[in-house]
Formats: sequence, structure tokens, C-alpha cells
Amino acid sequence: MRPLRLVPRDTRIRFVALTRLFIAVSLAAVVASAGLFLVRGLNLGIDFLGGTMIEVQTPGPADLGRMRGVLGGLGLGEVALQEFGAPDDVLIRVARQPGGEKAQMKAVEVVKQALAGMGEGTMSYRRVEFVGPKVSGELVEAGIIAVISAVIAMLVYIWFRFEWQFSIGAVLALIHDVVLTIGMFSLTAIEFNLASIAAILTIVGYSINDTVVVYDRVRENLRKYKAMPMGDLLDLSINQTLSRTTMTSLTTLLALFALYFFGGEVIAGFTFAMIWGVVVGTYSSVFIAAPLLLWLQPIRGMGGEKAAGTGEARSGP
Repeated sequence: MRPLRLVPRDTRIRFVALTRLFIAVSLAAVVASAGLFLVRGLNLGIDFLGGTMIEVQTPGPADLGRMRGVLGGLGLGEVALQEFGAPDDVLIRVARQPGGEKAQMKAVEVVKQALAGMGEGTMSYRRVEFVGPKVSGELVEAGIIAVISAVIAMLVYIWFRFEWQFSIGAVLALIHDVVLTIGMFSLTAIEFNLASIAAILTIVGYSINDTVVVYDRVRENLRKYKAMPMGDLLDLSINQTLSRTTMTSLTTLLALFALYFFGGEVIAGFTFAMIWGVVVGTYSSVFIAAPLLLWLQPIRGMGGEKAAGTGEARSGP
């Protein structure tokens, strides 16, 4: 297994000595992300802005690339296509057009004429639905509630599994990850839709999984080394889990990069958000969540003593 180990087993990196630097960098990134969101906002997709959904059945397997090229040049704004179950079943989503119902119906007719001109035989239209501003507003509200509920659930879970000090550190790291992900969407102008909400929820789960692994080792070492200064103990715990953390992140990134480059345009935004989330989640677990315990001071061992020492890390045992 030695050739597969990315990080040596006996590393002695002094993470806690750089805590103030990483906290300052993270705070700056969080403030910048919030500023980008307030100034530039998000490139909301059809799910949140409203629009038209058209389900089409083609005579044979659909040529999505050609259909995107034809419909993308109609001047209707954003037009998204994806397979909807079978290879000959396509879901077309067209951005909401300026104007009322007549403008939406006109856009549907333009799409039908363009598809008929492709010369691929008769296409059948299974359904045409309009997503109005009210429905899209409800989707925005549901997405926000989903993310907030996930963070609160993680707070309760960590609180019961560890102590309140651990739960605060984990939730601060989660908020850090979510805010930076929102900032990434605002900076890159990648379409923000329901798939993006799913990506954020997945990032929350991935990040808390990494954090729990580090916290488990911290708790174990708190009981084992009752006289060790807290800074040294945190460095020891992070170094002991570093190999596992980096290997998990790398294998996850390999799968995500494959999906990003070969998975097609439909899931490109989702996979890019996941790649960003894995990197940020790994960073926050190592450099944010664990070092925060230096100030939060969890209980050491079973006797109720506070962890000794708050100074910077020295060499472990």
C-alpha cells in the first residue's frame, strides 16, 4: 500500500501554528463571496426565473448536440435540453420570455418550427408546461429552507455525537463552505438551478463527513493524552487523519473530473460545483473546523477537565 499513500503516516505538520493565517484568509474569502453575491447576484436558471418546459419524442435516438445548436440560435435566451428517461425522449426548457402568456406561446411555436425544420421526421409533443414567477419563487424558498435545514440538522447531530464545542466548529466550517460555493457561482456566472441546490447539499454532507473523521480522532486523543497542550493535540490528530482525508478527496475528485469532462453539458455545472465543494470542504475540515477547537476548548477525558493549554503547537509525543 505504500506506493498508494499520498501522505506519509508519521507527518508532523504544524497546522495550528498557521491557524490565524488560515482564519484570516477564510474570513476574507467569505466577505468577498458575500460581496459578490450582493453586487452581482446569481445567474438563476429556468427553475428559479420561470419559463417553458416542452417534452418531445423524436423518431429515433435524439441528437442533443444538433438540437442545442438549432434551438440556441433562436434568440429565446437560455434553452436547456436533456434526455428524459429514454434516448428518444427530450425535455426542452426555454427561459421565460418578456411579456405575458402570448409571448410564451409564441416561443413554443418558434421551437416547434425549428425542430420541424431539422428534417428528422415527425416529432410528437407529449406536454408543454409553463413555470410562472409564483412557482419559481416557491422553488427559491424551498431551496433556501433545504440548505438551512441541512446545516441545523448537522449542528444537532454533532452536538449529540460529540459536545457543543465540536458542533459549533463544524457548523462554522459548513457555513464557510456554503458561502464560498455561492461566491463561486456568482463569480463564474454558472447557471444556478435546482441541481445547484443539490450540489450544495451534497457538499454539506461531504464536508461534515471529513470533519467528523478529524473530530473522532481529536476526541480519542483528548481521552488518551490528558496532559498534552491543546495545540499539540490538534496537530497530532490532524496529521493522523491527513492520509485518509487526502486519499478520499483525491478519489472523489477523479470521479468528478471524469463526469465534468465526459458527462456532457447537462451536468457540467453540477459537477463543477462538486469539484469546488470537495476542495473547499477538505480545506475547511483541516484548517478551519479542527483549529477552531483551540478557542472553543472541548472537555478533556471523562473527568470534566478543560483541555490544557491554548498555545501554538509544539512537537507531538
